[in-house]
Amino acid sequence: MNEEASRPRILVVDDEEAILETMTFTFQDDYEVFTSSDARRALDLLDEHAPIAVVLTDQRMPNMSGVEFLREVWQRHPTTVRMILTGFADMEAIIEAINDGHVYSYITKPWEPDHLKQVMKQAADHYALAVENEKLLTHLKHANVYLEAVMDQLDTGALAVDAGSVIQAINKPARDYLALDGDPRGASLDEVLRRHGLDEVGSTLEKLRGDEAVSYEEADVTVADRSYRIRVALHNLADASGETFGRVVLLREISHEPLRRRFEQVLSRVVEADSELRPVLETARAELRGLGDELHELHVDSGGVGELEERLSRTLTAIDNWLDVDDAMAREVYPEAQLLQDRMRVALARWPLPDRLPERVKLLGRSVEAYYESGENPQRPVL
Repeated sequence: MNEEASRPRILVVDDEEAILETMTFTFQDDYEVFTSSDARRALDLLDEHAPIAVVLTDQRMPNMSGVEFLREVWQRHPTTVRMILTGFADMEAIIEAINDGHVYSYITKPWEPDHLKQVMKQAADHYALAVENEKLLTHLKHANVYLEAVMDQLDTGALAVDAGSVIQAINKPARDYLALDGDPRGASLDEVLRRHGLDEVGSTLEKLRGDEAVSYEEADVTVADRSYRIRVALHNLADASGETFGRVVLLREISHEPLRRRFEQVLSRVVEADSELRPVLETARAELRGLGDELHELHVDSGGVGELEERLSRTLTAIDNWLDVDDAMAREVYPEAQLLQDRMRVALARWPLPDRLPERVKLLGRSVEAYYESGENPQRPVL
């Protein structure tokens, strides 16, 4: 970065050219100086060369007063620091400038050069601090947006309360689990739970508060005509000195977990089958369809339920393809070889345990490959 670009920019507006020359000479060593004898042209310069740190204007100018000019500057570039030159006879104008133009400082005529330099430095420093604060605030806002976006994607509901049990933060899963309407931040957690008929959750939290040896409790919840079970955990928030200033409440839907365990048992029976696989697959297909119906009847919208639904669907697709390919190889003299290969690839992609394929499925794949290469189909089932 060159020296000119790194120096703060200032704009001086006065209808007297001699004053503009004096100001340029006074500030040119420390600032990039722009000048204008016309207030309207000065507004164009302000737009063209933004960001400008400080504007210094005379009060008495033709066409537009200093107060009017600074009012316009404030509307266009509110971060730019505004100062005004005026005489003692213009004290009413100074008050108006402070009120309407948000003036940082005023300089009375005649001025002392050293004093003017000092005030200009303070104004430039004030501008730099304001810009830095604005950047920090923007970064903080972005960080909060990123954090909320991440928190909303979690399978676990989370909300944070302060020492007075007032909700300070809450993610989307927590709002969904508890069917909370509106934004509950700033309200008492206990009051929010009572208002939404979630007394059991409130009682569970009270039990956790009173027994630090218990890490979690389970509660049955009915909200918005949905009944399901959640696991509730409570964790303290402490500062560097160890003093607790709030708590985090974690909520996880677990009503689908018995179904998930049954699903995993079905997978295990398929993978571990050491004899004829077809009856195992047909039984598994019927069980998985039943599990899907039970899962749908939960009427629960959670990450865990969604994941289990997806795994069920993928597993059923794999089993259907294996059974259909085996049927085609056994019943048709010349089934479409490319179609058989495609269906085996789809089944492999959908099977949730690709590194644990049943042995007879591997054998079926080799049979399809051999038929594709030779064109000879032994017409016997493999599974």
